Order: sequence, then structure tokens, then C-alpha cells
Amino acid sequence: MTKLQLNTVRGLTAASLAAAMAASAQSLPPPQNVVSLSANATVEVPKDWLTVVFSTTREGSDAAVVQSQLKQALDAALAEARKVAKPGQVDVQTGGFSLMPRYAPKGGNITGWQGSTELVVEGRDSAAIAQLTGRVQSLNIARVSFSLSREARLKVEGDVAAQAIERFRARADAVSKQFGFTGYTVREVAVNTDGGMGQPMPVMRMQASAMTADGAALPVEAGKATVTATVNGSVQMK
Repeated sequence: MTKLQLNTVRGLTAASLAAAMAASAQSLPPPQNVVSLSANATVEVPKDWLTVVFSTTREGSDAAVVQSQLKQALDAALAEARKVAKPGQVDVQTGGFSLMPRYAPKGGNITGWQGSTELVVEGRDSAAIAQLTGRVQSLNIARVSFSLSREARLKVEGDVAAQAIERFRARADAVSKQFGFTGYTVREVAVNTDGGMGQPMPVMRMQASAMTADGAALPVEAGKATVTATVNGSVQMK
């Protein structure tokens, strides 16, 4: 048998197998006594992660001067933030830094430069971060938000998912009995969790400057986060 003939035979065999499998699948009866169910559980937990974004803008006719002013403002804020920085409790990182030209309405010539810079401070020690907002004078408060830390979210998600699964099982058992069956087996199931993220609270720059001008801490209140787990699936009643 030549190589071409061998490849042809193999191709026919694969095609025949696929056709046989398709025919077999079509001949199977549709599943009987299958019911689709869903269940969910929700918990509220205190938010434990505070994020404060500081920022400022500068503008002028000389790009180097504007860039230098931004750098000085950021350096001053970083010096204060580093005094209270502690991994996991108060984390400090620089944010965006941009410098862009301004153009004349007509002619397209560059008339000046405008830049901005950001500093992000976040962590579990909300008291220390709130106190820091009163000491940072070179940047304004741009955004504030509370959320769940990664560790807290993982723990909560595990607990709420367990509750949702238990409710799914109880519902499957009750529905099976209501239909006159003694039990069930799970055919397919999906477990999803969501929630716990904080919504940024924008702060007007002029207000932020006034709040921190006297060195007072920014008032903050964590509130609670809602975490929900949903279980969707189907069971075979038996």
C-alpha cells in the first residue's frame, strides 16, 4: 500500500468514526427528570483597605520648569509618606506622571506646557493614612476609597460560597422530594462570587486643600462591603 493510499484510509477511518459518534449522540434519548436550580448567599463585612490618591497639576511656558515643579511636589509628598510606610499597613507608590504641550487655537504652535503627578497611599492602617493626609501639603487629595483587602476577600468568598453551596444542596433535595424522588445527583454546577470592591469618592481639589491646610486628618469611615456567591446548576432526580 502506498503512502497516499494509507493516508486516504486513515482519513476515511477518522471520518467514519466521527460520523458514528454523531449518529450515536443523536440516538440518545434526552435527559429525563433533570431540573435546573440556583441559590445564592450574601454577607456584609467591614471594609479593611483604604486607598488615597494624591495629585497636583502645574503649567507654564517652559517644559523643564513645569517638570521640575512636579518633581519637587512629588518628592515632598513622598518624604512624608515614607515616614509612615509599612508593608501591608501603609503602602506607598507613585502614580501617573505626565507632561503635555498646550497648542494655540490657530496655527498649532506650542504656547505652554501642562503636567500632572500622582501619589497612591493604601493599606489597612486607615488611621495612619488619614493622619498622613493632613501632613501632605504639596499634593491635593484626588480620590478616596475603601475596599476589602485580598486576604479578607478570599476568606469571605470561601465562607459565602460554602453557604451558597449548602443552600443549593438543600434546594435540590427539597425539589427532588416534592417531585416524588428520594434523592438526586449533580449534573453540572458553577459557583461565582462578586462584590467587595470600593467605589472611588472624588474630592474637589479646592476642598481637599482647605481640609489639609491646617494639618488635620481627613475624616474617613470604612463602611461595609457586600460579597455575594451564586450557585447555578442542574441535578438529576432519582
